[in-house]
Amino acid sequence: MAMDFSSLKKNRQTVFDNLTSEMNKLNAPQQTNQSDDTRFWKPTVDKAGNGYAVIRFLPAPEGEDVQFVRVWDHGFQGPGGQWYIEKSLTTIGQKDPVSEHNTELWNSGIEANKDTVRKQKRRLSYYSNIYVVKDPSNPENEGKVFLYKYGKKIFEKLNDACNPEFEGETAINPFDFWEGANFKLKIRKVEGYRNYDKSEFDVPSALSEDDAALEKIWKQQHKLAEFVDPSNFKTYDELKTKLHRVLGLNGSSNMTSNIEEAASPAMKETKAPVLQTAEDDEDLEMFKKLAND
Repeated sequence: MAMDFSSLKKNRQTVFDNLTSEMNKLNAPQQTNQSDDTRFWKPTVDKAGNGYAVIRFLPAPEGEDVQFVRVWDHGFQGPGGQWYIEKSLTTIGQKDPVSEHNTELWNSGIEANKDTVRKQKRRLSYYSNIYVVKDPSNPENEGKVFLYKYGKKIFEKLNDACNPEFEGETAINPFDFWEGANFKLKIRKVEGYRNYDKSEFDVPSALSEDDAALEKIWKQQHKLAEFVDPSNFKTYDELKTKLHRVLGLNGSSNMTSNIEEAASPAMKETKAPVLQTAEDDEDLEMFKKLAND
């Protein structure tokens, strides 16, 4: 339920309880081109792949009820060199042609098909509003509100803050203005991938002692609902048509036999990287540019 600013402060325990409930739901077992979008903040890393920044996750934006949304997508290259980079309809609880195709390939029991599925698997991303406290590489970002896209590892840090694992640890709402905590984002390059294991929350503290300043920040936040608005997703038929084009399927015969015939030799020759997580967002942006060339 949307609330005014005074209610946001007064009802923050209820807000925290709702947040914890949502986190627990996501923990249960379950079956936009940002390169030009100035609303988004991205951490900067040096030549060694190391980076550091301090950010603050913000509460639900005015008029909305959630502090984050999650989005599933696919990003892979077909045997003919074309790219499939689309949001998955499973994000909004609908059937998705890639997920259906991957299920058929996996159930074939053929190891080559399972390798194909691994390259075409869904990736999970989360979107939240953040306040940039410290950005040494781009100090002009400090004191500003941005959208931030992050992956499973950082979400686990948020979840751990809400649901501490060890005795003596106190749960905090990391999205709270008054009793949340700054997040120290520490990035390293480990085995060729970005690693966030050393990232951590600071001690809980108010982002500002001035409620008027906090309300100003709150009103600068960006809407999150657009990322899970069904109108911003392509239809099942549109995605299926694109999938068949990218994979070279004619749609009239068995998908599994088609993908074996069309993809087996070419896929072995194609050195397309396997995209593991949303932390590889920079790679995805590169792939989008390749797909549009």
